[in-house]
Amino acid sequence: MNIDWSKKNILKIRAEVLYLEETDLSDSHKIQLKLEPWLTAIFQTEHLSLLLGSGFSTGIGYLAKIKSQGMSRISFNNYKKEISDESERSAKEKERINPNLEDDFRVSLELLRGLEILKHNETIKLREEISNHIKDFCKSIVLTEREFVKSPEYEKVKSILTSFLVSFGSRTATRERLHIFTTNYDRFIEYGADQAGLILLDSFSGTIEPTFRSTKLELDYHYNPPGIRGEPRYVEGVARLTKLHGSVDWRQKEKEIIRTLLPFGANANHPDLENDNQFEVIIYPNSDKGIDTAYYPYSELFRDFSSAICRPNASLVTYGYGFGDSHINRIIRDMLRIPSTHLAIISFDTADGKIENFYKTVNEDQITLVIGNQLASIDQLTEHYLPKAAIDRITEKMMRNLEKRRNPADSNKPGSDFDAKFGTE
Repeated sequence: MNIDWSKKNILKIRAEVLYLEETDLSDSHKIQLKLEPWLTAIFQTEHLSLLLGSGFSTGIGYLAKIKSQGMSRISFNNYKKEISDESERSAKEKERINPNLEDDFRVSLELLRGLEILKHNETIKLREEISNHIKDFCKSIVLTEREFVKSPEYEKVKSILTSFLVSFGSRTATRERLHIFTTNYDRFIEYGADQAGLILLDSFSGTIEPTFRSTKLELDYHYNPPGIRGEPRYVEGVARLTKLHGSVDWRQKEKEIIRTLLPFGANANHPDLENDNQFEVIIYPNSDKGIDTAYYPYSELFRDFSSAICRPNASLVTYGYGFGDSHINRIIRDMLRIPSTHLAIISFDTADGKIENFYKTVNEDQITLVIGNQLASIDQLTEHYLPKAAIDRITEKMMRNLEKRRNPADSNKPGSDFDAKFGTE
């Protein structure tokens, strides 16, 4: 199927492709009739995962009218040309096309390790400069969080953020939990989940000093209904969270990975941001020297990603992910080799051609595309096209009653409008 990737708004559902102009988008109801039932079906598949990229945080920042932390490159004083040239070369090799901050960090750390092996006299200078860049990067992330909370648009955008997460995270409790994966270092997902009342399960255990554990016990939340003993039920509104590239509040303490109690939007002088040894921060690709830290905890996190999506009847929805990470793309390609899997790509744009390049390497019949500033902006998407919460029993009951009144003979038949909107068990 040939797709015209030059179009601003592209909607592909199964074998149907629509190119929408702004005049077409004025009647969002017609698009909703096509897109919402299809997304509802995807959201109710047996295994559902959500991958959020930097475009998610950028979209939140844009709506809040604040400058979100981007992935712009770093300018080094030491070995500036060498780091820049190697970042550009390796970025193309890793399907990123244009290098960004992560490439500069990765290359500078590789160079630092080489200098340490050679016992070069420039080692200390480069190490200090990298540490300062990491500190500045962490501060800029927390600054974005702080400006979000102080934004005049805060209440409006917070509502959009929580609605977005609830649309995904409110699957009926009888289905497997939604698993959220993200490459972002900020805490917008955690903050939005707290505001929405969603419970997030991650790989950390403990209260005073949550510590990363690689045990796979599949812990969950249950409750005992009044008057019923021995038949616990799943608590609704629970999701799993895996931050593939680490987080601004993760630290290495001796041989453990801990999550600090860094507040959302903390002040710039917070002790966890002023630590002189910023090599303790666990953000990709800043895994400190040594084979253990080079692969831990990232190996565990990517194992979770692979096991979650590479299985039959699994669906993966990506939002704001530009397909610029070859290690993630490789796992998604492996997933799509299973015929019963499906990938829904929701993106503000084509990510400088990276989405097109990925699309051409997989089976197009397993792909849904929702691309464009009018279709995929987080406010438009949440208001018009994302399914309503599956656990909203009041709305569900209302829709069922309306359906019965309009079509008393057909309301209970499979395939009714109600089934298309809410799905069936």
